Amino acid sequence: MSNQSIEVRKLTPSVGAEIFGVDLGGELGNREVEEIRSAFLENQVIFFRDQKMSTERFKAFGRHFGKLYIHPEPRFPVPGHPELLGIKADETSKSVAGEVWHSDVSCDPEPPLGSILHIHEIPANGGGDTVFASMYHAYDALSESMKKFLAGLTAVHEGDRVYKARRPENQKSGKTYLKAEHPVVRTHPETGRKALFVNRYFTSHIVQLKADESAGLLDVLYRHLESPIFQCRFKWQVNSVAFWDNRSLQHYAVWDYFPHRRLGHRLTICGDKPFYRD
Repeated sequence: MSNQSIEVRKLTPSVGAEIFGVDLGGELGNREVEEIRSAFLENQVIFFRDQKMSTERFKAFGRHFGKLYIHPEPRFPVPGHPELLGIKADETSKSVAGEVWHSDVSCDPEPPLGSILHIHEIPANGGGDTVFASMYHAYDALSESMKKFLAGLTAVHEGDRVYKARRPENQKSGKTYLKAEHPVVRTHPETGRKALFVNRYFTSHIVQLKADESAGLLDVLYRHLESPIFQCRFKWQVNSVAFWDNRSLQHYAVWDYFPHRRLGHRLTICGDKPFYRD
């Protein structure tokens, strides 16, 4: 598939595409930005290869798509750049962020629109892929009866579940993190499509159900949405970039490269309050 100035090559028929013919480290014209936005909305996650960008150019690219988000609990902050998260794993790591299927910071009352990751160093012996799953297609594959049942449900998403577990000092500090109630199925504000919006990382329970009913239904939905038929898998190279839509996608960081290093920077774009509309 070719557009006016960029080339879009789908990774799978349902989710993911690589973008060619654009230099993110330079000044982007309005046409290029709109073509990138169109490819992003159509494919949910888009990838770029061989992109050399300064920190400022990286942030400038993100700002084309919205206000930059300040993460509530940056594991590896980047000094002087509060909008950036350091992505780091090496021989000292006990775990890495993203080893569970999730949508970024879904515990926020206005969860992020999307995230952009620029990888600077990859594991010497391979590994470190990221897997993405389309919540559009996961929703579409449900029975009509299940869709009707889910339409009136909301779920609580809690930051405590993730951020207190990351560091022992967080458990003792008394600090509380973001918490929000969102529809189990959300309507995408730009495409109008419906997507499942519960994830293993942040979702604690479904409000309208008893505890055992909630746990059982969430388990069914998780096992369903994590099916390989809804996924694409991206193999990173140095200076690769991924830009994914948190409103309609979940992702999983594969930590199969210990004790080797994987380094990069991520920025996140502010979103809006999820809603459901028939």
